[in-house]
Amino acid sequence: MSAAADQENETRSPVDWGIAVATAHKLIKPGPAVPMEEAEQAVAQLRDATDVAENHVRELTGLGLDLPLHPGEVVDRRRWVEAAAEGLAALTDGALPSGQNRPMGGVLAGSAGVQAGMVLAFLGGRVLGQYDPFGGDPQGGRLLLVAPNIMAAQRALDVPDEDFQMWVCLHECTHRLQFTAVPWLRDYFAGEVASFLSGLDETATGALTRLPEILKQIRNRADDSDASPGPIGLMEVLQSPRQREVFDRLIALSTLLEGHADHVMDAVGPSVVPSVSTIRARFTQRRRGGGVLDRLLRSLLGVDAKVKQYAAGAAFTRYVVDEVGMTGFNRVWESPETVPLRAEISDPATWVRRVHGR
Repeated sequence: MSAAADQENETRSPVDWGIAVATAHKLIKPGPAVPMEEAEQAVAQLRDATDVAENHVRELTGLGLDLPLHPGEVVDRRRWVEAAAEGLAALTDGALPSGQNRPMGGVLAGSAGVQAGMVLAFLGGRVLGQYDPFGGDPQGGRLLLVAPNIMAAQRALDVPDEDFQMWVCLHECTHRLQFTAVPWLRDYFAGEVASFLSGLDETATGALTRLPEILKQIRNRADDSDASPGPIGLMEVLQSPRQREVFDRLIALSTLLEGHADHVMDAVGPSVVPSVSTIRARFTQRRRGGGVLDRLLRSLLGVDAKVKQYAAGAAFTRYVVDEVGMTGFNRVWESPETVPLRAEISDPATWVRRVHGR
């Protein structure tokens, strides 16, 4: 085997992201048909909205007041797929167990690419916006706004277009500030993901040796209405104790990030988004909706679990802000040690006692 082939084998990713993008491009629909003038107006409005939205978020949260403003990228569904694959590759390729020294490693990477592409195609028709701290500018990351999805959602909800665009931008700009205004967060998040993914082989091997115990836990969870449902619940059953500790930290952090952003997009208030109450009510109902197939796919992909994260994280943020104000809440950003534990997300008073001593 040549030196080039050796090097390729050593660096082979377990997911062929080129195949993932090609698969998603074949499956994804182009989005709603709109007159060119209307589409151009929406794109211009979204570009302008990001700076305005981030200034509102900075004023409300006190985060990143002295940071430069970066424009967002307005993209179509295909470009979102490409950007999402780039970000996922940057985040996971060094952490996922590689195809090195594995028989048929390239075939398995291609198969994983097809599966990843199917997921990207499904999500690409639904994602409104995304902040990716691992793509684009190393300092500012990449903020994406998916114009056809925003336009389709705004029409379905029957709400004012500029209000809805601003509302979406508030959420994504909050995510951007979380990572750009908190110096340690990006590397900490990447490190936790790497730690979790590096234990996947250990989890799979351990699952085989613990099969009777795992089957018993699955049966018990089926009878327990409080147990985590769907993919998250199954992952927890399969994990080793070390893996579960990392998983709990990731769940707590992602719930905090999503809930904080959901809280901010509403807390900015009707002076910025006049129809915010209507948008929130209709959007929450839309999150629960969809046909049977759509709901099944959402459950299999863990989307329903993510929706619950928004609600739990927003409730945590709301409680803490009510108790100690936004400045007191911002202690979550001091260090990894002040991030709420998973149990504290559902019992925020315990976080307030631990961090604020009351």
